[in-house]
Formats: sequence, structure tokens, C-alpha cells
Amino acid sequence: MLSRLPDGFTALVTGASGGIGRAVVDALLKSDRPGRVIGVSRTDRSHPDPRFESLALDVSEPEGLAALEQALDATPLHLVFNAIGMLHDERRDIGPEKKLDDLDAEAMARLYHVNAITPALLLKALQPSLKGRHPAQVASLSARVGSIGDNRLGGWYAYRASKAAHNMLMKTAAVELRRLNPEACIACLHPGTTDTALSKPFQARVPDDKLFTAAFVAERLLAVLDTCGPEQSGVFLDWAGDPVAW
Repeated sequence: MLSRLPDGFTALVTGASGGIGRAVVDALLKSDRPGRVIGVSRTDRSHPDPRFESLALDVSEPEGLAALEQALDATPLHLVFNAIGMLHDERRDIGPEKKLDDLDAEAMARLYHVNAITPALLLKALQPSLKGRHPAQVASLSARVGSIGDNRLGGWYAYRASKAAHNMLMKTAAVELRRLNPEACIACLHPGTTDTALSKPFQARVPDDKLFTAAFVAERLLAVLDTCGPEQSGVFLDWAGDPVAW
């Protein structure tokens, strides 16, 4: 697992109570290689492994980011896995748009904030822990529908645009992080359609062999990340390790 990282590496997983985030934490703790796994989510998450530490913070808010930076206190991070994302929210009456008439400024702004702005501000807050010359791999969940070149079906305006913005922000951060830490790598990862709350309302037309468990996705994404070194920083890959068009 993550052979480029040192034994006893420190990992940080945001969205650790969500489907994929939870599975990534579990996959990491199945290995004896991590020395510390920090799970960040809005609610505490317990785990029997003593290497796990839960931080109940909302990193989509400035106070949560500040508290995270303070809690880490510039501790070097070797792995950052951002599993935060939003497609719909029934409480806010937000869902994927089918046509232009469905567009709503507040809904679009909310998705942009969660899917693009939050991951970028997370990297800003984590700079003290990523700077240096230690191996550091950063993975942030994207989506194939955020590919401009692959958009043939239309619809889902806000989600598509927010993930496209996410990709540009991560690509840009990869350029800067290369100067701050020559051993760092940032990767945007498409997990495929995963059986989580995010995709639940849209699974009806997904073939059984294309609907993945969160455990499978976590293992695949960590394996894909293992192929990424500093020379690949800024890539956009899917769960199988294949490049996704920007």
C-alpha cells in the first residue's frame, strides 16, 4: 500500500464519515503501514484501531479549517485524501438540473462551495503540513461528469461546473506545491458510480457491474494513487488508473 510513503506514515481523510471516506479509513487501517490516520468529518467517528484519531470539524467553514490547522500544528502529512462532495441536498431542495430553466443561483453557489472552494481552501490550510521534502500524496475526489471534453449528455450544470472548477484548482495547486515540496503529488480521482448516499437517487439505470461498493472503490483509488509520483502531479485519473479528459 502506497509504496512511495514511509513506514508509519501519517494520513488525513476528510469526509471520513461518508461512504467513500469511511471506506478509505478502513482500507488504510487494514494495513500495518500507516502510523496515524486522522479522520475529519462533521461528526465524531469511532474506530477500534488505536492509530485512528477523529476530528469533528466542518472544513467547509472557516472556523473548521482554522481548527484543523491548529490541531495539526504543522505535523508533516504524507497522505491527504479529500472525500468531501455534494450532488444533491433534499433539505435545501438541491438536485441535478435537467435543463437551463432549472438553474438556481443559490444552489449553484452551494455546490461550487462544497465541491471546488472547500478542497482548495483545505490545501491552503494544510500548507504547513505539506511543505518540506517529505513524500506527500494528495487525492481529491472528482467526477467524470466534470470533464469538459467528455460532456456529451448535458444537464447536471452545477455539479459538472463545480467539479470542472475543482479540477482546475487542483491542477493549479499542483504547480505551486511542486515548488513547496518537490516530493508532493496531487491527483484528481474519479471513483466511478459508488453505492453511497450521494448516488442513491440515481442508481436505477446503472448496470450492476458498474455500481461499485465503497470498499472496492477505496482499494482501487489507493492503488491508483500508488502509481502517482511527483512527476505525475496534477493528473485526473479514474478508478482503473486511466486518464480522464479535462
